[in-house]
Amino acid sequence: MNRVMVKSVFDAFEYVMDHYYPVGLEEFAERLDSYAVISIQDSHNGGFGFTFCENAFCQGVLTLCFDDIVQPVEGAVLFDRQMAQQIIDFIKAHQDAYTLLVHCFGGQSRSAAVGAFAVRMMGEDDSPYFHQGSPNRHVYDTLVQVWEQQK
Repeated sequence: MNRVMVKSVFDAFEYVMDHYYPVGLEEFAERLDSYAVISIQDSHNGGFGFTFCENAFCQGVLTLCFDDIVQPVEGAVLFDRQMAQQIIDFIKAHQDAYTLLVHCFGGQSRSAAVGAFAVRMMGEDDSPYFHQGSPNRHVYDTLVQVWEQQK
């Protein structure tokens, strides 16, 4: 994996559509790089109404539904250790993808936390995510805890 992209749902959709091609005409796609998607959707409304799927460029999709909270809230889904393990396993399984595309609704908190963790997991500096944004600390800390217990 060469890079991690953190996007809003709208920007992620645009990125994926840049890879679109008519059947049998892959060479007409605007982008030809491979990618894998971690799609973080809201639980309270059943997601965003669409899901990404694998194709010639998309090597894998992990869709998780949890909300942008840091402690339990009635009617909302708090990120947990099982979800963290799914993300860790997904990143490991898709290291050959050129790009890891991570999105949530706004691309600011949940996806930034997952993006920062992915960069850290790959041995790179995740500090820019914290200087330029506001990653959800509960999501980030849970990912780090689960990953460090596996070392």
